[in-house]
Amino acid sequence: MPQENGILQSEASQANIYGPHSQAATAEAAVAPPATSSSSSSPPSSSSAFCPVLPSRHIVERQPRMLNFRVEYRQRTVEVVVEEGSAVGEIKHILETELQVPISKMQLKGWKSGDVSDITVLRSLHLPKNNSLYVLTPDIAPTASTSQNSVLQESLNQNFLLVISHREAQRDYNLNFPGSRTIQEVKRNVSDLTNIPVRHQQWEGWPAAASDDSMTLAASGISYPCHHLSVCRRSSPANNQEATEECADVHMVSDSEGDDFEDASEFGVDESEMFGMGSSTGCRKAALMPENSENESDALLHFTAEFSTRYVLSIVLRGLCFSMMWKILAFFFTGQSPLCVCCRYGECHPVFFIGTLEAASQEAFYGKARDRKLLAIYLHNDESVLSNVFCSQMMCADSIVAYLSQNFITWAWDVTKEANKARLLTICTRHFGSVVAQTIRTYKTDQFPLLLTVMGKRTSNEVLNVIQGNTTVDELMMRLMGAMEIFSAQQQEDIKDEDEREAREMVKREQDEAYQLSLEADRKKREAQEREQAEQLRLQQIQKEADDEKEAIRLSLEHALPPEPAEEGGEPISKLRIRTPSGEFLVRRFLGSTKLQVLFDFVASKGYPWDDFKLLTTFPRRNITQLDPASSLLEAKLFPQETLFLEAKE
Repeated sequence: MPQENGILQSEASQANIYGPHSQAATAEAAVAPPATSSSSSSPPSSSSAFCPVLPSRHIVERQPRMLNFRVEYRQRTVEVVVEEGSAVGEIKHILETELQVPISKMQLKGWKSGDVSDITVLRSLHLPKNNSLYVLTPDIAPTASTSQNSVLQESLNQNFLLVISHREAQRDYNLNFPGSRTIQEVKRNVSDLTNIPVRHQQWEGWPAAASDDSMTLAASGISYPCHHLSVCRRSSPANNQEATEECADVHMVSDSEGDDFEDASEFGVDESEMFGMGSSTGCRKAALMPENSENESDALLHFTAEFSTRYVLSIVLRGLCFSMMWKILAFFFTGQSPLCVCCRYGECHPVFFIGTLEAASQEAFYGKARDRKLLAIYLHNDESVLSNVFCSQMMCADSIVAYLSQNFITWAWDVTKEANKARLLTICTRHFGSVVAQTIRTYKTDQFPLLLTVMGKRTSNEVLNVIQGNTTVDELMMRLMGAMEIFSAQQQEDIKDEDEREAREMVKREQDEAYQLSLEADRKKREAQEREQAEQLRLQQIQKEADDEKEAIRLSLEHALPPEPAEEGGEPISKLRIRTPSGEFLVRRFLGSTKLQVLFDFVASKGYPWDDFKLLTTFPRRNITQLDPASSLLEAKLFPQETLFLEAKE
C-alpha cells in the first residue's frame, strides 16, 4: 500500500538496499504519476518484509527561491517578483505589460555582470534576493513630462566616487560605484570593508532625500562626481537591561533585516548544511571573483563580499541555530547579550585592499619608512580541498586577522578560473618579475591556497615567504612573524637612511632659504636704488622743463619790451633803480607814460617774475605789484626817478 509520502514499501526497501542514489531515484519515482494502473497495484517485493519503511520526514520539499526586482523607468517604478529559475525574458514580458513598451525597444540595465541576454537564467547570475534595475528606451523619444527623468537616466550611467571615512579605524576608502547601484548595496560593500554589519552602521553625509536604502545613487541626491561620507558603529547598550531587551528582539531583527538573515541560500549556505543534514557534495558555491572582470577594484569588491558570505556569515547562521540556547544560558551567568556574542562571528575576517596590485604596492612600500608595511598576497583556488579549512580557520582566526591588519596590506585574487590565473601571472610578472610568476605557476591545485609575503626594497620587491594551504595557525603565525623580523631590520635601516637624508635635505633647504633671502634683499635694494634714480631723473626733467619754460617766457618778454628812451627827449623820462635780492641793481629809463605792466615785464625778463616777487618802494614803503598794471609811472608817482627793491613773496 502507498504510504503517506507516496512511496511503496517495495520502493522503500530497494532504497535502503541500494544506497542514497537509489533513494533519490525512488523519491523522483514517488513524485511522478504512475504510467498505468497496473503499476500501482503490483504486489510488493518479498524483501519488503525484512526492510524498514522509509519515514516521510526524509522527503524535504524545497520551495523555489523568489527574487525581487525594483525596476525604474523614467518616472515610474515597477516591482517584479519571479522565481530564480526564470529567464531574463520573463521579466521583460512582465515589464511590457506594465510599461506598455515593446520588448524589441526595451534595454534592461543594471546587471552586476554586465549586459545579459533574454535567455539567461537568473540562477546563473548568482543574484541577491533584492535587486535594482532600470529600463532604457533610446528609440522612444521622451515626452515633456519625462524631460526631468532624462537627467536621472544619464546619472544612472555615471560613476560616483564615494570617499567614505571609517571613524574608528581612522581610514578613508575611495570607492567607485555606478549610479544604478543602490544605497543598500553600498552599505553591504562597506560592511565587508569595515566589519560593521549593515544594521549596526551609523552614517553621516547622506542627503535628506536618501531616506530609502533601495534608492539608487543617481536618485539619492549625492554630489557628482565625488561625495564624502562617514560611517561608524552604533553605540552598544548602556546597561544590562538594554542588553536584555536587545536579546529579546533577536528574532525581530532577523525578520526585519531581510538583507542580513532572510534566506540562508542567499549567502551560499544550504539549509541542510546549517542543520547538519548536508550531503557530501553540498550546494554549488558562488565564485569568489567573476571571470574576465575589466575592473580590478570591482573584482576585489566581489571577492570580499563573497568571502564574507561564504566563510563568515555562514558561521553566524550556524551559530544562531546551534549555539543560541547556550548563548542565552551564558547570558544569565555572564550578563552578556547573546546577540552581541553571535555578532562577534561576523567581525573577524581579513580586510582586503580594494584596488590594483600596483596601488597596494604603493600603499605598502612607498610611504614614509615608519609607515611602510609588508604586502600579503592571498591566492585562492576553490578546486583545492584545503581552501575551506584555510579560510575559515586560518584567515579568519582572531590572531591572524589582527596581525595582518597591523603589519600587512592584504591583497587577494582568485585563480580558480584560468582567465583570472593568467591575468594574475601577467600582473606578477610586471611587478615582481618572471621568477615569481613561474613559481606560482609551478604550484599544483591541491597546494593552494597560497599566501605570499612581499617586502619592498629600494630597487625591487622581494618575496620573503610562500605559505601553502596545508599549515596550521601556529605555523602561519610563525611564518608571518619571521617575515616581520626581516622586514623590521630592513625598516630600521630605511628609517636611519631616511632620517639622515631628511637632515641633509633640511640643511640644504635652510641654506637655500638663506640664499634666497639674501637674493631677495639684494633685489629689493637694487630696486630701491633704481626707483630713487628714476625719481631723480624725473624731477630733474621736470625742473629742466620748468627752467626752459621760464627762459622762454623771459626771452619773449625781453623781446617785447619797448626800447629804452634817450636821456634828452621831449617827453618826461623816469629813471628807476631796482635792487635785486642778490644786492645787484637794475637801472633803466622809462617814459613817464609807460604802464606799470612794462615795468613788471622788465623785471620778469631779468629773471624775477612778478608772480614770485613783489616790487617795493623804499620810503614810504609801498607794494607796487598791488597797483593797477594799466596805470602809468606818473600815476604811480615813480617820476622823475625812484629806487625800488625786489622781495620774494611768502
